[in-house]
Amino acid sequence: MQVRADRVSLKGPHGPLLPPTSLTVEEGCLTVVHGEPGVGITALVLALAGRLKPTTGTVTAEPEGDLRRLVAVVDSPGVSEPDEALSLRVVTGEELALAHRPSSKDAVTAWLSQHDAAPYADSRFENLEPALRIRLLTALAAERDGVRVLVLDTPDRHTSDVETWTAVAKEHAARGFAVAVLAATTPEPALPFPPAKVGEAEQPDPVRLYAPPEPTEAEQTKQLPETAELTAETENSEGDRA
Repeated sequence: MQVRADRVSLKGPHGPLLPPTSLTVEEGCLTVVHGEPGVGITALVLALAGRLKPTTGTVTAEPEGDLRRLVAVVDSPGVSEPDEALSLRVVTGEELALAHRPSSKDAVTAWLSQHDAAPYADSRFENLEPALRIRLLTALAAERDGVRVLVLDTPDRHTSDVETWTAVAKEHAARGFAVAVLAATTPEPALPFPPAKVGEAEQPDPVRLYAPPEPTEAEQTKQLPETAELTAETENSEGDRA
């Protein structure tokens, strides 16, 4: 699937928030976007997620779908970022409940253990290392039923280590998600790929990181009878004509 933004712009009460921007986010691919720090980046994030109606342009999902259900906004300032004073345990429980997953104390403990984060369960969220924060919030967003698109809003505001967030983004794209990361404070030369840019229409293609698995031997064998039937039908037809 794809989410396409076609010359999307947004205006706020005090002027433009987002200049006309085109963008494609594709399943199994990573799209890195670069823009100036500020509300414009988050405005683009919310437009991609169907939470803000563009002033001009369109945002569409192909095949058609509800953007609010398909797109998860990860750690967006003032939108989906957790309360920094809460513990990791509480944040995880809230996110699992939002995803309609088991969210009891035992379920939260099990989820954190599965993601190598159990020792930090009672830590205040603001005290988590950026790498752990980004990894866990992205994994929790991916738990939501029906979500196929993950949009990480300026993870570089937490760290100057680009690999901290690119590794997470690549991992989820390789799993088949459509992933977009919007960066604002990272210099363009430090980004892992040539980025799409806020305010432009011509953009680089998303970087494909997922390859469909090769058919197993069992799947290949299953196809053989169908091939044999087609061959037999062809031979019978030729015999009848003769």
